[in-house]
Amino acid sequence: MTAASIEGKDAKRTSAAARDAGEARAVRDAGHTRAAGGVREAQAVRDAGHTRAAGGAGDARDEQGARSAGAGRERDRRRRRRHTPAIITAAGILVLWHLIVVVFEVPTYIAPTPIQVLQVFVEQGDILWINFWPTLLEAVAGFALGNSIAVVLAVWFVHNRLAERAFYPIAVFINTIPIIAVAPILVLMLGNGYAPKIVIAALICFFPTLVNMVRGLKAVSPQMLELMRVLSASDREILWKIRLQSSLPFLFAALKIASTTCVIGAIVGEWIGSNYGLGSLIIEATYNFRAPLLYATVILGASLAVAFFVTTTLIERRVLKWKPGDVF
Repeated sequence: MTAASIEGKDAKRTSAAARDAGEARAVRDAGHTRAAGGVREAQAVRDAGHTRAAGGAGDARDEQGARSAGAGRERDRRRRRRHTPAIITAAGILVLWHLIVVVFEVPTYIAPTPIQVLQVFVEQGDILWINFWPTLLEAVAGFALGNSIAVVLAVWFVHNRLAERAFYPIAVFINTIPIIAVAPILVLMLGNGYAPKIVIAALICFFPTLVNMVRGLKAVSPQMLELMRVLSASDREILWKIRLQSSLPFLFAALKIASTTCVIGAIVGEWIGSNYGLGSLIIEATYNFRAPLLYATVILGASLAVAFFVTTTLIERRVLKWKPGDVF
């Protein structure tokens, strides 16, 4: 065999090996390409999933926001529906009042028009506010004093039947005396300062709270009391955990009554003997035939009582999150 033929065969073998190596590299490259394509497809699938998840979360947030906005609008509509009748009624009364005074030509010293009363608030507002603050102080102090004593006595009565039988009839007797008859006695005993007005406001608040609080402290189911005794609870624990909780609806019912009557008590006390306060201003305006000032003072006193009532109602809504029948 010649050298030329041997070299030809080697060249063919080399060429074949090169083709095999090229095909192997092509196969490997194709595999890498397919693997890379698979990774990209998997990444694309994951990205699409994340996008859908983010879109779903955004839709959920949007839906929740829409529901919250809808609930807020519904609350506003309910509030408007609840307050609209009262506003319309008050406006109708003012219009009727004005028409009666104008049509029948009622003298100003008997009945002024609403516009004249409003002018008093604008032109003589300093007089009204100077006399407003003493009445506010007396009403708040009397409200706190009378209701505090009533709550303490109610707790005592519930835990001491002898004390209840001894002092409850006396409390009833004192309540039967007209406050206008008690006021001069208190003025004679305590003078013309704040003290008699505060005591009168406290007296007029005292009895409704006492009656309701005693009833509320006793309005605990026997099963609940028996359970607490089985658990070896003391009287103090029963009071704080059971009795006071069950008495809260009764207490707030009495406080809403007392929130208006305490203003009446303070004004009545100022009628008897005082040189300041809304009660004194009412007497002065009456004797001097200043009807617009008289009406403005009465409206300011009534507004104070309404503010007390609304404040008590708002506190009740915050404190009472349950109904008595739900637990007790």
